[in-house]
Amino acid sequence: QVQVVESGGGLVQPGGSLRLSCAASGRTFSSYAVGWFRQAPGKEREFVAAISWSGSSTHYADSVKGRFTISRDNAKNTVYLQMNSLKPEDTAVYYCAADYMAPENYYDLSGYDYWGQGTQVTVSS
Repeated sequence: QVQVVESGGGLVQPGGSLRLSCAASGRTFSSYAVGWFRQAPGKEREFVAAISWSGSSTHYADSVKGRFTISRDNAKNTVYLQMNSLKPEDTAVYYCAADYMAPENYYDLSGYDYWGQGTQVTVSS
């Protein structure tokens, strides 16, 4: 079992950058795939990015491809989401989720068993 906690959210102007962190407890975090999802007010939670347990494969939603980068440091039990060229439509609560080894579908939130409480990202001038 693993617990995850997100941090790094905040208010940023359009075109700016933020780096989110997903810190995990548990010695076996390196065996977990991790995904980032987001939920804007009045909308369903949607996939943003995911990374395999080894870090060898990554996946991105089309809306963030080329702007966001997911990475992990298993020695620090942490997964990062670097967000560049932020747009107002990126405003949402961002959630980190983990699944042992790999979810059946990286893009499907139902495949992840462990979720954090979320961190707010607001992109506004």
